[in-house]
Amino acid sequence: MVRITTLTRTLRVTSRFSYDFCRWKTYSFFNPPANNDQKYEYLANLLSRSFQKLGPTFVKLGQFVASGEGLFPPFLTAAFRECRDQVPPERFTKVRHTFKNQFGQPFELAFKEFNSQPIAAASIAQVYSATLLSGEPVVVKIQRSNVARIVQIDIKILRRLSQFLIGRLPFSALLNPPALVELFEETILEELDFRVEAENMRVMREVVKHLGQDNVTIPELYEEYTRQKILVMERIQGFSFADAEGMQEAKYKTDQVLRICLHSFLESTIVCGVFHGDMHAGNIIVPSDDSVVFIDFGIIAKLNDQRRLAFVRLLLAITTNDINGQMQSLLELGAFPTDTDIVAVTDDLGLDNGTFDPFNMKSEELVREFKFLVQTLLSYGAKLPKELMLFAKNMMILDGAISKLAPDLDILTEITTISQNFATKHGEQLGRELGVDPSEVEFDMTSVKLGLGIDSHATNMTYKDLQARRELIQKRMRDHVGR
Repeated sequence: MVRITTLTRTLRVTSRFSYDFCRWKTYSFFNPPANNDQKYEYLANLLSRSFQKLGPTFVKLGQFVASGEGLFPPFLTAAFRECRDQVPPERFTKVRHTFKNQFGQPFELAFKEFNSQPIAAASIAQVYSATLLSGEPVVVKIQRSNVARIVQIDIKILRRLSQFLIGRLPFSALLNPPALVELFEETILEELDFRVEAENMRVMREVVKHLGQDNVTIPELYEEYTRQKILVMERIQGFSFADAEGMQEAKYKTDQVLRICLHSFLESTIVCGVFHGDMHAGNIIVPSDDSVVFIDFGIIAKLNDQRRLAFVRLLLAITTNDINGQMQSLLELGAFPTDTDIVAVTDDLGLDNGTFDPFNMKSEELVREFKFLVQTLLSYGAKLPKELMLFAKNMMILDGAISKLAPDLDILTEITTISQNFATKHGEQLGRELGVDPSEVEFDMTSVKLGLGIDSHATNMTYKDLQARRELIQKRMRDHVGR
């Protein structure tokens, strides 16, 4: 086996990206783009393929981009969509060696049947269908060989690259690349031990049971097979969460499927402080239109009571348009250094003067306002803590799913309904924990609307209309930056 060193890995990564950049420049020279999207679309496709070939850390980064509908340009999310749940599979001889090394015996002695063709090839592991000796249909998750060594080196490379990207790309400043790499390092190392994932499954099963979420299923785990690099769980058939067309042809109520995912995610976060940390479409199976199955628990977020209540206060402050409450909650969640003067931040950002409406701004005003906000936040040492990053990523995934599953959904009505349902079901508990009287809480959707890019006077807004507004705003910013 060839030993992977930091030098050889660094050379491979840099040479790969340099080659992509040169191909892009050559292609653009002979095929002048008509607009900014076309200018970068070819490069995005090249990078997506390179990310898949470079392995786990870069595939994870690609998955994050693919999940960022509404945050990243459409051509970018489309290009990296291939990173979501299918990457080039590892040779089966290596898979066989890993299993025997971990389990102590070959497939033939452990299973009645084992399909050598993977049903999913992800960044950290591959998944196979099999049948136990006792007859139960299962899926077997087996870690890729040498992945731990590659991840450790890639993290070092990404740290250096993230520093270089600060301020050089419009979206990189918003995401804070060094903080993103820090999140990668923390989460991906957890994913390298499937015993951690097994424990995460047990935790999530208890959460689902505690909340009485009868329409949510966590697959049964066969713990006797669990090893650091092996995980065996029950096999469940159903549509992929991304297969809107298939579900609609089967007469599924796709808006109902979406609501189950959204409500389950928010309820487990707010009430228990625990949620699935990687809710991309490949990790959600839909057996029927009144149930969903979550899989792949390599990443879950666990908020202690103090941070959970800070998070609840943040959501409450958003729905009541309490700017000071929002900033204080962000401070408690670690979005700012502990000694930050929140009043000064609020004043510097001009939040007391109301949030600007991007839809009614010219392109140069949008870019100027965006740069001002980012530079001001970074000057105070602002960052997205791990839990907020994972929460935001999941919300972006669910946001993107609305366009396919429920494009005519009235966003404002849905938010109001969810808020009222939570007040009815959990208001007493949350009020007691926060020290407030739920009956005295008045919802004010102003900050919610402006945060979504909706006019503060709007009484309804379908997701289809919201997307049209977002695309116009993004176009204005891209056109101005491309001048």
